[in-house]
Amino acid sequence: MSRRVDRVADALKQEIAGLLVREVRDPRIGIVTITSVHVSADLRHARVYFTVHGGEKERAQCLSGLRSASGFIRSEIARRLNLRVAPEIVFEFDAALDEADRVTRLLRQVLPGDKEEP
Repeated sequence: MSRRVDRVADALKQEIAGLLVREVRDPRIGIVTITSVHVSADLRHARVYFTVHGGEKERAQCLSGLRSASGFIRSEIARRLNLRVAPEIVFEFDAALDEADRVTRLLRQVLPGDKEEP
């Protein structure tokens, strides 16, 4: 990726996180962590990865709330970052933490070691 794409992705991550904390008032969106943002080379599409505590039901509700707020977020991003064209924002659940937890549990089952850890 180019430096500009990386800078825009970092700025998007910061601004979206701030908007979710301070301005988006959808009760379906719980405590969300934006883990990463991937922006296309032409800066027209942004894929925003997030995590949320809870089970599948909470994830689905949160994703629904984020999709509902994406238009507001997109317009605020364009205004705050002075972008000529605001990227289309697509939210996706980041399953990397769940996968890492699953691998850790599997390793604890097969590797000998201290069994007192949770």
